[in-house]
Amino acid sequence: MTEFDSAVEKRRAQLEAEAWANKVRSIHAHSMDSMWYDTRPQDTENGKKVIDVEYNSGLIKREFADNDFVYLGTELKGEELLQSYSQNN
Repeated sequence: MTEFDSAVEKRRAQLEAEAWANKVRSIHAHSMDSMWYDTRPQDTENGKKVIDVEYNSGLIKREFADNDFVYLGTELKGEELLQSYSQNN
């Protein structure tokens, strides 16, 4: 049975990393157009406010006052996600 130990351990780590990726890293309510990840400065023109929810996966969900939203950033997957998970846990 020990021949499968490494495969089982790797799958366990993947499942843990996927669960960790969906957790919130930070929440930022603002009206700034100079965020390092911001590719949509028009969202905050003329003092419009947004809420940016950053997840451990690297995705950022930008929520608007009208309950609409967009995603910014790049989602980590596979080995990149496992590496980020192991560095942060």
